[in-house]
Amino acid sequence: MSFPSLGISSGVVVQALDILIVSILMYRALLVIRGTRALPMLLGLLAVAAVYFIAKEVGFVTLAWLIDSLFNSFILLVVVIFQDDIRRALTKVGSQSFLFKQGKAVSHQVLDEISLSAHKLSKARLGSLMVIQREVGLDEFMEESVHLDAQVSPKILMSIFTKESPLHDGAVIIQGGKIKAAGCVLPLSFNPDLDPNLGTRHRAALGITERSDAMVVVTSEETGAITLFIDGTLHRNLDVNSLKDLLQRNSTTTGHSRRTPLKKMEAVDSEG
Repeated sequence: MSFPSLGISSGVVVQALDILIVSILMYRALLVIRGTRALPMLLGLLAVAAVYFIAKEVGFVTLAWLIDSLFNSFILLVVVIFQDDIRRALTKVGSQSFLFKQGKAVSHQVLDEISLSAHKLSKARLGSLMVIQREVGLDEFMEESVHLDAQVSPKILMSIFTKESPLHDGAVIIQGGKIKAAGCVLPLSFNPDLDPNLGTRHRAALGITERSDAMVVVTSEETGAITLFIDGTLHRNLDVNSLKDLLQRNSTTTGHSRRTPLKKMEAVDSEG
């Protein structure tokens, strides 16, 4: 196939499409790791590769052999180091939001109710963990929980997270505009860049965002501070309006909020 009228051969078209596809894939991959610990680690691996080529050129045989031995297990090394980031990237590919702008919108009315609930929980100094599902399913985290299928409202959420409630230590999962389950147990994050003063509730919130595209709202029992976790990153010390704005701007998986590196965060509270 060729385009003689334009003076373009089929080989040129194929090469152009090849470059375009690779460029899109690289761009989307960079968006996935932007602001996460994967980016500095990737830069570190590139620095080691640069040292390897310099060592070979200069004649540092032992150093080149050592780095070459390391790179023989490069694929395994990448999988071990970036397992959480690879998992999150693959879930985005599976949800068709990696290449195309497709997202499942969350009702602004529901987000307003969540923001108001977080504000009231914060004022009452009640710790809470509210998970908002987007495209990636969270059914596995609801298996051992209490299924509710209730409307999202401050009264219900306040009753769940009051200290006398047997469900207050777990998370609620909001799916399709309803509270589908309460008392959910979430996986903890072991990200070394997370503020060590943050408690189990915050680590659970970060853990679920490392494994899915969910948004998680946390209120601190110690200080009443409101924190929002999105895509493995967090936004702290939010008021009701800033929380509402962030939730609405990120209500689909295509929304990209301004990421704040975890290692630059300062401690706000010392308990969940």
